Amino acid sequence: MTATAFAETVWCFDCQGERLLGVLAAPGAVVAGVPPDLGVVIVVGGPQVRAGSHRQFVQLARHLAGRGLPVLRFDARGMGDSSGPLQPFEAQTPDIGAAIDALLHARPSVRRVALWGLCDGASAALLYLDETADPRVAALCLANPWVRSAESLARTQVKHYYRQRLMQADFWRKLLRGGVGSAAWRGLVGSLRMARKAPGPANVGFQGRMARAWQGFGGPILLLLSGQDYTAREFLDVAAADPTWHGALARTEVTRVDLAEADHTFSDNATARHAEQCTAQWLCVDQPSLQEPA
Repeated sequence: MTATAFAETVWCFDCQGERLLGVLAAPGAVVAGVPPDLGVVIVVGGPQVRAGSHRQFVQLARHLAGRGLPVLRFDARGMGDSSGPLQPFEAQTPDIGAAIDALLHARPSVRRVALWGLCDGASAALLYLDETADPRVAALCLANPWVRSAESLARTQVKHYYRQRLMQADFWRKLLRGGVGSAAWRGLVGSLRMARKAPGPANVGFQGRMARAWQGFGGPILLLLSGQDYTAREFLDVAAADPTWHGALARTEVTRVDLAEADHTFSDNATARHAEQCTAQWLCVDQPSLQEPA
């Protein structure tokens, strides 16, 4: 893909009477093949500022802007340079809506947006759609979505950690010698008991609202999953076990990319660049539905 020059500007906007601050990375020229009416809003989630862990959202925004896409990353209410009380990710719908308004105001050529979110930022993006069904959202880029509950965490720990430990002779030697503490043993027993519970209905709580939004969204979805991340594994376990998520990952609109060596925030430079390149390729080239303005 052709790279282009871009500029970054500070952008302040209102959200329910509070002052939100964002940074807009905007290309200086139209890039051939890039949807001219598409922009990206990075949903940071929380509690985290617009730069992201190890500046991952800075790098992502600059990469996409260099490929011709305007990108807004921002601090939600109560975080970083934005005013107001801190909001949990379940309550960030007004912030996301205000950010979309701000991007469209700053770039009049933009009429559609892709929401890019990591962890509970991905969850917040789905919750925004569940609450608003905003027609301006044309695509979702979701990395390691957060669906945690006590039961799902226990099932993930048993499946991906304790099962492996129980197969290791070293674990049993430590147990017999007293090297495994009583607290650790109680944690194992508690997780096994919790994991045996049948999955609860996903329509209870934020997880059900996420599933409802995913299933009802008609646009393309890019799902980025880190191979070295329990949050990603937990999401896959919930999507496989809970009937409300049935068939969600198999939909034709969903593109799944597994980054085998990546951790939760793509802290390794190579995996971060891979995630950025996958996002740009998917938004600018791989999705024909995004190439034609709605």
